[in-house]
Amino acid sequence: MTVSWTPHRFTGGILALDTANTVVLRNDPEKTFDRFADPAEIARRRLEAPEPGGIAAVVLSIREATDRLFRHAIAKGAIAAGHLPDFLTACANGLSGSSIEIGAPGRPFGDPATPIAFEAALAVSALSLLRDDTVARLRICPNCSWLFVDRSRNSSRLWCDMAVCGNRQKANRYYRRRTAAREATNA
Repeated sequence: MTVSWTPHRFTGGILALDTANTVVLRNDPEKTFDRFADPAEIARRRLEAPEPGGIAAVVLSIREATDRLFRHAIAKGAIAAGHLPDFLTACANGLSGSSIEIGAPGRPFGDPATPIAFEAALAVSALSLLRDDTVARLRICPNCSWLFVDRSRNSSRLWCDMAVCGNRQKANRYYRRRTAAREATNA
């Protein structure tokens, strides 16, 4: 099945978070949906033609390790050392075989003129999340359970996307208030 990739799908703010968010409604087993359940969707996200074989396994490994590490960090306020080996191994697998040079100031993904494999870009993006200032600004959307970086000035952003999740939450609150008010007048 081909998936629609709208701008809302990229509200995490960082490639690794947007990839972790390809599992929609992770916290609801009845409604959850994996946008990468079809490995062809991973190939659609790559800048170049996929190599046959393990690309899907590498991308999914980075995605799951990233989600596990940072979801726990958000909940507990610290990174769990026990989750780091899997995370670092997944990122190393994404970078293996890559000859790019990364991390130069202003060029975290290497030379912009040289295409980088999706799995390598994903690994670099995931590793960049380990910075203290980024970890402190990571959030989980209370509506859809997506991970996102709160870049608001006072670090008070609540939803991954105000136009989607924020409006849904506000509409739900309004509906509950109206229903409660109606029941109170009928009682």
